[in-house]
Amino acid sequence: MMRQSNFLLSILLFLVISRGQLLRAELQGPTNTIDRPTNGVEANTGTVPPSATEPQGKADADEIKTADQDTTASAATDSTTPGSNDRKAAKLKDAEFAPRTKIMSSALFERLWNDSVKKQQLLKAQIEAIEARKPSVEPTDLTPEQIEAQSLYDNAMEMLAKPRTDKRVAFTLLQKAAAFNHLKARAELAWAALLGHWTSFDFQHAAEEFETLANQGVPEAHMGLGFLYSIGVGGKNVSQPLALIHYTLASLGDHTLAQMAIGYRYLYGINVPVSCEKALVQYKRVAKKVASKVTFANGPIVHRVRLLDEQENPGSQETEIVDYYQLLADKGDVQSQVGLGQLYYQGGKATEQDHQKALEYFTLAANAGNAIGFAFLGKLYLEGSEQIKADNDTAFKYFSKASEMGDPVGQSGLGLMYLKGLGVPKDSIKALSYFTQAADQGWVDGQLQLGTMYFTGNGVKTDYKLALKYFNLATQSGHVLAYYNLGIMHAYGMGMLRSCPAAVEFFKNVAERGRWSSRLMHAYSDYKHNRIDEAYMQYSLMAEVGYEVAQSNAAFLLDREEVHVFNDRHEDLIRAFYYWKRAAGQGYSAAQVKLGDYYYYGWGTKTDFETAAALYRKASEQQYNAQAMFNLGYMHEQGLGMKKDWHLAKRLYDLAAETNSDAKVPVAIALFKLQMLTKIEAVKESPYRFIFYMDENIAANWDLYMITILTLLLGIIMYTRRPFQQQEQAQAQAQQQPEPGNNLAAVPNNAAQPTAESAPSTTNTAATSAAADSAAATSTATAAASTMSEASSGTATAGNSSTASSSNTLDPTD
Repeated sequence: MMRQSNFLLSILLFLVISRGQLLRAELQGPTNTIDRPTNGVEANTGTVPPSATEPQGKADADEIKTADQDTTASAATDSTTPGSNDRKAAKLKDAEFAPRTKIMSSALFERLWNDSVKKQQLLKAQIEAIEARKPSVEPTDLTPEQIEAQSLYDNAMEMLAKPRTDKRVAFTLLQKAAAFNHLKARAELAWAALLGHWTSFDFQHAAEEFETLANQGVPEAHMGLGFLYSIGVGGKNVSQPLALIHYTLASLGDHTLAQMAIGYRYLYGINVPVSCEKALVQYKRVAKKVASKVTFANGPIVHRVRLLDEQENPGSQETEIVDYYQLLADKGDVQSQVGLGQLYYQGGKATEQDHQKALEYFTLAANAGNAIGFAFLGKLYLEGSEQIKADNDTAFKYFSKASEMGDPVGQSGLGLMYLKGLGVPKDSIKALSYFTQAADQGWVDGQLQLGTMYFTGNGVKTDYKLALKYFNLATQSGHVLAYYNLGIMHAYGMGMLRSCPAAVEFFKNVAERGRWSSRLMHAYSDYKHNRIDEAYMQYSLMAEVGYEVAQSNAAFLLDREEVHVFNDRHEDLIRAFYYWKRAAGQGYSAAQVKLGDYYYYGWGTKTDFETAAALYRKASEQQYNAQAMFNLGYMHEQGLGMKKDWHLAKRLYDLAAETNSDAKVPVAIALFKLQMLTKIEAVKESPYRFIFYMDENIAANWDLYMITILTLLLGIIMYTRRPFQQQEQAQAQAQQQPEPGNNLAAVPNNAAQPTAESAPSTTNTAATSAAADSAAATSTATAAASTMSEASSGTATAGNSSTASSSNTLDPTD
């Protein structure tokens, strides 16, 4: 038995060794000659040089030899021990697989390396072949007209980029450059005709110009054609595939908006498969452009005004607030001076950036000894602007004064000057000290620069964890460079696991803060000045490149029937539906509610209660939207798209009232209605349920029965009010009958009033006694006549006595 088991074990070991040799031969890689880099490996060979391979081969042979010796020794030792077959098999497998694993990994790497090199060589050969087929183009000197056209174009674009310039002058320069056939100037004029800038709309001319320029390879023209095909104007039918083609061609020409449009489409899968990596490539290119232009001032603030939110919560006007602060600043209020200085330093929603006014207000605050005034004066002189010349010495003086007073803005300013050597010798130690002091006080520039020093290892040891900490703190204040640096760390996995979605989110945030975002403020200005079509075209352009606020605003204008570009309500609703859908996809809760309304009512799409309920639920759970809670409660109440549940409807109504105080009134009405429905259902289950099962004729003519009932009620009300009306008329007539001949004007009103008030009571007493005496002697008709005559005589007597003298009044004792 023992001999048979040893025989079977020998066969098993033979099979294992044979299989290992086959795998080893398969993973050695190709032996054909390829080019390799000269890092210890010979070029044009598929093997490594002998000087490099001999030690490794010798080591592998020694390992195999040692393993074989260990196997033989262990087999000899275990052969004397009964029942040791399992241990022998395990040791033999370990001895075999240990060297084989190392050889397999090295062979696999060798093969992958050879394949990558071959692919690179093939790609290089194809590129060289394409370049060889291109006709050689010799550089030509520009003509004087071309030089002048380029100069005009550069000046015009520089004026358009600055906030405080006359854009019509720039438009005139573009027209002169276009007269010399400057292609980009012609493209800019076509964009002006498309968006209604400085001229009236001319979609057809813009489309023709874009077609002509696109054939000559102008990226701006391809971007324009992509936009036309996307929204369907200028004689172009909506075609998303053609729009994608032109966007791609424009992005290859390094057009910034086209790169953002392509990145946005790949990020959300709009007419293309979702690809985070492709979106990352596009957004990273744009973010790099933005980051390279960021200054110490962090650029002007872009206010993203959502028209829907502004309509629901108008709030105060910025101009009124500015006027109020100016009044306080003129009276010497330092805090108002600092606030106005910061407003003009960065710009506001209705206030243009003006560094000259900012300088004036900061100077007033600094003269009063305010540390913030000194610090921002340092920032103004450190950067310089159109109105202020940069001066490092003056900036250092103001930063020093602010830093001595413990201001973090001054401390970070000094740190930046020492870090970059601006007017002072470079000193990383001092820079680190100042940045640390500013960061400890929560100042965003100090946090950013401190994170950058730890990220790059400038003056300190590289520490990605600390860099990540300070970058995250800086993003809480919205610094652009902090977002960019976090995007770099997530894109390459520096100090953390690589995350493509997080990197794309950061780069998209940076890309949307470029100077082109000023188009949003331009569109908002057009909207405020009642140029609705111009505002819509601007918003639709920015919506194409992924701005959520532009998507919601474009949908808002279409929803209110204020856009007259298409003149078709059905098309407006379809476009509004898609804009709401894209804005909702980016997490805007109000857009999710509006999209739910479109599915609920079937505007621009088919009616779908289930999808509407899902959108309402998403907005209510993620964003705590009161309107979504109310709508979801109503759908639970009616059983639309879900099971009818009045208890859950009441819960959602209550949550809507708790979330937003403005919802209390509609919630109260809805709860009252819900209670009435509950009572009706209770009656239906009671013995009185026959009320709800009346004859069909009665049910069909309910309006006639209702009119009859209302008429009867009206008649009863009029009948019950009639005696009171007759008594009031009699009293009014009695008071309005003065006796002729009496001079009422000679009697004061306050003296005549009580006598007039007592006359009816006296008259009634005399009339009553006379009527009683007459009734005993005469008939009832004669008594009524005497009653009326004596009543009139009594009234006249009372009137005479009141006008003559107070002594003639009737004695109550008589």
